Amino acid sequence: MSNINKILIPFDFSEASLNALEYVANFVGPERPITILAMYVSAMPISLSEEDELKEDFSNVLKAMEVRLKIEPEFETATGKMISTILSAQKSSDADLIMMGTMGDKITDEAITNTSRLVLDADCPVISIPYGCSIKEPKDIALVMGGELIDNKKLLGTLLDIARTFDSRVHVLTIYKESIYEEHSTADSTENSLEYYLEHFYVEHTFNKNQDVEEGIFNYINEKKIDLLVILPRNHAQNSTPSEGRLTKLLTLHSEIPVLALD
Repeated sequence: MSNINKILIPFDFSEASLNALEYVANFVGPERPITILAMYVSAMPISLSEEDELKEDFSNVLKAMEVRLKIEPEFETATGKMISTILSAQKSSDADLIMMGTMGDKITDEAITNTSRLVLDADCPVISIPYGCSIKEPKDIALVMGGELIDNKKLLGTLLDIARTFDSRVHVLTIYKESIYEEHSTADSTENSLEYYLEHFYVEHTFNKNQDVEEGIFNYINEKKIDLLVILPRNHAQNSTPSEGRLTKLLTLHSEIPVLALD
């Protein structure tokens, strides 16, 4: 994973963040020289004694997990609003990837969590890790694409790094509601890009018809036993009309497997 040197994980000792830390530790593994930076964000100023206590608690968490890593994880505290503080820390620390736990909300379509908001606001890759997901390597990855061209093909670099690291199979999925034939003008260019940028890890491009895009994605995940879902959020789109990020929010809220948003 040569292009991922540092991972930032928001950490508040909640069940979701504990689950995420375990996933991140497994993701990094004992041999990869990747730094894990855990950041505790408080709305109120933290005293030196409180900071020392938090660091000790974090150390105890790592011991309890029996984590084996090449580089000892770092722990920092910060004061401010959660999302803006994390995004600022990502830039100042030069973290290549944010990985954040979420409890999600599988019942409603309207809720928005800190994790889903961070995914929408970030301009770097973010993996949201749902509480209770399996702690395992992503061997089968699904990249969800619409009919549009990839705005920035360099975005696929993070996906390629992950595929190389875990020798993953990358499946590409397009869900359409009506006819797929309207997309043929961009199909050849898209396929060439996928084959070039994802190398031999790219295995197939499936087109499924479903009036409910989210349902179609989750059906595919179950059918193919997908370990990691990858999306290209369009709320930051450069060459097409940006969306309000509704699908991104829904997938982050409802997915039972980790979701990588490439931004």
